Amino acid sequence: MASGSLSLPTSANGAKPPFTRPTADFHPSVWGDRFLSYVPTSAEESDSHIQQAKLLKEDVRKTLVSPIDHNNFSFKLNFIDSVQRLGVSYHFEHEIDTLLCQIYDISTKDNNIIAHSDHLYQTALLFRLLRQHGYRISSNFEKIKGNTKNTSICAYFSGVFCKFQDQTGKFKESLADDIKGMLSLFEAAGLRCHGEDMLEEAHKFSFEQLMKFITTQLSCSHGARVQHNLKQSLRRGLPRLEATYYMSFYEEDPSHDEKLLAFAKLDFNILQDLHLKEVSSITKWWIKDLNFSTNLPFTRDRIVECCFWILGVYFEPQYSRWIVTKVIALASTIDDLYDAYGTIDELELFTSAIERWDICCLVDLPKYMQLCYREILDVFEEIEQEMRKQGKVYFMKYAKKEMKRLVQAHMAEARWCHTNHIPTMEEYMEVRGMSSGYPLLITLSFLGMEDTTEEVLIWAMNEPVIIAASTAISRIMDDIVGYEFEQQREHVVSSIYCYMK
Repeated sequence: MASGSLSLPTSANGAKPPFTRPTADFHPSVWGDRFLSYVPTSAEESDSHIQQAKLLKEDVRKTLVSPIDHNNFSFKLNFIDSVQRLGVSYHFEHEIDTLLCQIYDISTKDNNIIAHSDHLYQTALLFRLLRQHGYRISSNFEKIKGNTKNTSICAYFSGVFCKFQDQTGKFKESLADDIKGMLSLFEAAGLRCHGEDMLEEAHKFSFEQLMKFITTQLSCSHGARVQHNLKQSLRRGLPRLEATYYMSFYEEDPSHDEKLLAFAKLDFNILQDLHLKEVSSITKWWIKDLNFSTNLPFTRDRIVECCFWILGVYFEPQYSRWIVTKVIALASTIDDLYDAYGTIDELELFTSAIERWDICCLVDLPKYMQLCYREILDVFEEIEQEMRKQGKVYFMKYAKKEMKRLVQAHMAEARWCHTNHIPTMEEYMEVRGMSSGYPLLITLSFLGMEDTTEEVLIWAMNEPVIIAASTAISRIMDDIVGYEFEQQREHVVSSIYCYMK
């Protein structure tokens, strides 16, 4: 929507001062109403798929729980890795934990040191699987006492790769032709911590070799997998997307397990059907019930993207994704109210109304704000009903507090913009980190998990390092992408400008 004029009440002298709102030219939704017409799988077909999946699931479980020894050690490592990458490990969390505990006992010596193997692929895979699951293993050069699991994972692991280095500390050039080993080493190095110089060297070496592989005569499957790994590291991918990529690679592997692959495909389709039903329901709420695109045309219509976002947090069927999805959509609308339409006086009224959290405040708001305000209260009431079913209605005080903190941060930005204030980088990150919405959404994500405790919510709201760091990264990434677009209109300064100043 382009910038336009808005008629204001006549002043005391009868004049109508011209006024232009700083509206943004957001592109329309690329999805339209296609998800409104989604037709789910028939009940008969769905039941058939579920029964097939149950039988295949039991076959996979039997493979996981079968006895492990040195003869099938490598097979077990590969099987766990495939189960995880195919997106079905959530069915076997206990079995995988038990198996990895056994693998740890078999593969380590005294002082938590991984026994050396002559195979780079297997060594790197073992290292990655153990580190992913929180096992704390020392290098050859440092002895660490205490528990091996559920403690800090920033211990030094790098000694496990000494066997593959020459006397100068460089990785042996003879390893360069081992494409499976290079891929495994590259993925293992992706879990390095600060100060792990050997793993930094492993990352550099494996990256250089994989780049060379791309320009050589690789098979199509190997070439595609190398390119994907270089473009998207395993630990930074969305689980559902990574599962689809890995299915195609795994299917072309001659050693793949037919029953595991069949189970993964069935489970993916069953879950996708569930996710599509959720998108359809949320889209109906957004388009038919609220019709924000017509009633608030200056805001972004990104409801499908909101549904996709929460799938990056948890895709498993037992979680209540609708809670965060609806809050994301409303948070996006609030962002646009403050960033791309509201006057400073109107925004003060809206902020006060959110702080008071009372439907009686509705009459104090401009008409265009009333729909948004009413829906915020309605959605939080809907969430409260869900929490009441679980006996956790007291969780709502944390949810409301996070929403209030979000709006207060937006108001601080609006005041900066109104007064042309340029904050310090520290001030900027404190306020705009909160207004990014990530602290709100992370906290609200826990409400969709039935095993969440009050201690978890208290922890999340006290800005632990992991949430503060991810918020800072998200804020700066967002600023980099949106800098040019946002500065085309009246807008609060960007972190880029604050940092340069």
